[in-house]
Amino acid sequence: MTARLLELDDLGPGALTRILDRALRWKREPGSVPAVLGGHAVAAYFEKPSTRTRVSVEVAVATLGGHPIFIREEDVRIDDRESAEDVARTLASMCRIIAARVRAHGLLERMQGAVDVPVVNLLSDAAHPCQALADLLTIRERFGTLEGLRVAYVGDGNNVAASLAFGAALSGIELVVASPPGFELDPDVVERARNLGGTVDLAADPYDAVRDADVVYTDVWTSMGQEDEAEQRRRAFAGWTVDAALMAAAGPQAVFMHCLPAHRGEEVASEVIDGPRSVVWQQAANRMHAARSLFAELVGEGR
Repeated sequence: MTARLLELDDLGPGALTRILDRALRWKREPGSVPAVLGGHAVAAYFEKPSTRTRVSVEVAVATLGGHPIFIREEDVRIDDRESAEDVARTLASMCRIIAARVRAHGLLERMQGAVDVPVVNLLSDAAHPCQALADLLTIRERFGTLEGLRVAYVGDGNNVAASLAFGAALSGIELVVASPPGFELDPDVVERARNLGGTVDLAADPYDAVRDADVVYTDVWTSMGQEDEAEQRRRAFAGWTVDAALMAAAGPQAVFMHCLPAHRGEEVASEVIDGPRSVVWQQAANRMHAARSLFAELVGEGR
């Protein structure tokens, strides 16, 4: 199979460990980062706005000696001006990696099916694997290990939760996802993660979920593209805010994580995200370190 990252379970435990080890080493020793993309370009196609994703990709590629090319949706008009497959073939003829932030996951699958260069999912409706890599990197930095830790994800069982489930399964983390009725993590994701050997459980009460957790993680209640559901979701998630009381229930060892952007006063209280137990800015910075190591893995560095 062509090297790729459409979802985190495209990686095995060995590749995941290599990516995290390398990311930590290069973060400590930035002068040791090799120019493995020297003379190469990486296409970065975006259908959705971004802060962390775009900056992390461009910095990662540049510090690997490559040239990032930012492409907006309106520049190519996939399936209007030309097909996803033809766009992918054109990009692959000039770029070493194609990275894409899209609405529909199927678009990534079509692009990967048309080319032999790696395609990287920068976010889709089904998955956010680059975020999960940064999450695992942050947890390992904080605790020194991943095996045996307990992570409680409180909120919508969305693409972030799905990729986190696969990351947990590959790394030995015990994950519990707590969501209101109707917003649970997809049963197919749970089954796939468990088939990888992971411990992934669902909970209906956030206080049950966070008990003895090392990490309490949340995301926005309404993601991009769901704006019409915002009021309905606010009602459904009432009482699900990660606040000081919920963090106290987790215990003094727990840290707080959020993939950002955050809506203070909705999914998280200001006192938590801006408090001393929050590692969200370390988590945000690690988007670049994780992406850089991933790109190196995909072009064969250290394998």
